[in-house]
Amino acid sequence: MDEGATTTRGGIRLLGVHKTYGSGEAAVHALRDIDIDIPAGELVAVLGASGSGKTTLLNIIGGIESADSGSIVVAGQDISDRPPATLGEFRRAHIGFVFQFFNLIPSLTARENIEVLVELTGRGDRARAQELLSAVGLADRANHFPAQLSGGQQQRVSIARALATDPDLVLADEPTGALDVATGRDVLKLLQQTTRAGRGVIMVTHNEVVAEIADRVVRMRDGRIVATERNTAPTDAAAVRW
Repeated sequence: MDEGATTTRGGIRLLGVHKTYGSGEAAVHALRDIDIDIPAGELVAVLGASGSGKTTLLNIIGGIESADSGSIVVAGQDISDRPPATLGEFRRAHIGFVFQFFNLIPSLTARENIEVLVELTGRGDRARAQELLSAVGLADRANHFPAQLSGGQQQRVSIARALATDPDLVLADEPTGALDVATGRDVLKLLQQTTRAGRGVIMVTHNEVVAEIADRVVRMRDGRIVATERNTAPTDAAAVRW
């Protein structure tokens, strides 16, 4: 595979990555000898049971956690041995996060939650906040606070926020977990559109049907990647039913 495709804008290459929590008999081997090579511009679904290592993998790719060993190249940056301070710089420059539980600031409106991330990172354009809210169907909720929004609306704000800084890679942890089917389709549609704009998207999910929209499906069990499947005909997000 072409190295430029895997290591620039949104591309990922992990080799021999291990992550263990604790030690001795209490040690939990969260990731074991992870090798993965994903070109930019793909939507990847990571499937597996609870405790299989999905979220740990996402956190290490995003620089939230450090691996114990192995090589990690994300968006053209080798982050294998970076100290925490520079991992923060890497995240701000390259990664957009969509968390399962939204992490919106309760004292800020939907638009302000997007604008504040642009200000903090120094990336993107504050003026895009309203445009992104329109893209997720929330133009009329821009001045509403998180407590005034449903769970599905809060999740859509978090996705708009993740895209506001024009990231190379979007990491989404169970992005449809708290959503009804109709809202979930809207979220998946936006993630598909994100890859068509040349960004990478990695989506952790437990839902086989949701994974059908992905270009590639990575299956995990007990901290290992047990299968990687290329989907030659991804389902259009608008047609997903679960």
